[in-house]
Amino acid sequence: MDLNKLERLRARYAGAAGDQIYDERFRRVAEMQFSGGVRTKPYSGQSTFLDAPSEMSAEGLDVALIGVPMDLGVTNRPGARFGPRAVRDVERIGPYNHALDVLPSGILKVADVGDVPFRSRYSLERSIEDIEAFYMDLLKTGALPLSVGGDHSISHPILKVLGEHEPVGMVHIDAHADTSGEFEGEKFHHGGPFRNAVLDGVLDPDRCIQIGIRGSAEYLWEFSYESGMTVIHAEEFDEMGVSAVIAKAKAVVGEKPYYITIDVDGIDPAFAPGTGTPEVGGLTPREVQMLLRGLDGRHVVGGDVVEIAPQYDANSNTAMVGAQMLFEILSLVAASRQ
Repeated sequence: MDLNKLERLRARYAGAAGDQIYDERFRRVAEMQFSGGVRTKPYSGQSTFLDAPSEMSAEGLDVALIGVPMDLGVTNRPGARFGPRAVRDVERIGPYNHALDVLPSGILKVADVGDVPFRSRYSLERSIEDIEAFYMDLLKTGALPLSVGGDHSISHPILKVLGEHEPVGMVHIDAHADTSGEFEGEKFHHGGPFRNAVLDGVLDPDRCIQIGIRGSAEYLWEFSYESGMTVIHAEEFDEMGVSAVIAKAKAVVGEKPYYITIDVDGIDPAFAPGTGTPEVGGLTPREVQMLLRGLDGRHVVGGDVVEIAPQYDANSNTAMVGAQMLFEILSLVAASRQ
């Protein structure tokens, strides 16, 4: 052992307090976590998304974190209406993203602005209208929306707002392509939001990439191929490798605005069992993190994490994975403005 180095370390650190940090990158994080030598307690206070402050309005915010507790569009197991509450209860996500070297709360004014208010717990069509109206008002504030669902049908009305003046691109992580048509008299179900968005002229299919697709519903995704979306199945993801998938995603979305949407069933149920339509053979959380971080430099205008149904969790894994993915999207927004 180098005794001279040991003496240098002792001189600097033996009597140092936990908030005495010399590296400038780490010190700026610590300064937001310590007050008078006392570190912020992750288990106390009001539960909010990513421990962000709670605000009644999005006015003056850079990013608004929104809950969308609605799962009337599911085709299998219900329960994603409890997703926002479960994600709010997750502690110790952030505040620093070491891979992107970004501290989102030090760059952006971020707050949890609560849940979309719904007129009816029974009507899917009215709920879709309520989501669109809420995001239309939010967009007027200039805040970028990051949302937690709810089932995947919530993405369609959000995209209608974000793509009203110019169609957006999309990075979509999911087990299912969600481009099927009307079933049993209903087109707003969670299996068809992106067909609806393309046909509404708010989503550019040539700038959409769908990653992790698998399972037995492939026959329903004809629209993805005919419209020109890029589809990377889960087995193709393995064959290509993360770096190649990142390169493909960046080429597809280009330099123009794009949206990120993550269905937690895109992740293998070994890591995220708490969802309504689990499919074996999915991505790992680390692969999704690497993919998202690799999108740094592109123009993200919003995102969502959906289909978290915590009652199917043996523990809090799925909500924790969902919260981490929400933080990764927030970190991308922060990195783009750093």
